[in-house]
Amino acid sequence: MARGVPGGYRIWDNRGRRTWGDLYELCPDDLLTELNGAADPARITELLRRYRALRR
Repeated sequence: MARGVPGGYRIWDNRGRRTWGDLYELCPDDLLTELNGAADPARITELLRRYRALRR
C-alpha cells in the first residue's frame, strides 16, 4: 500500500507496520497493483529495481 508523504509516496508494509523501499516522487501504478494483488516477491523485486534505475 502506498502512503503519501512530503515529497512523494512510500510503500507501507502492513505486516511489519513500517515503510520500506525508496521514496517515489510519482506513484508507480504497476508496483502498487502488484503489491495490492498477487504480491509475487520476484515481480515486486523486479519492479523495485526498475524504478530505482530510473531515478539514477
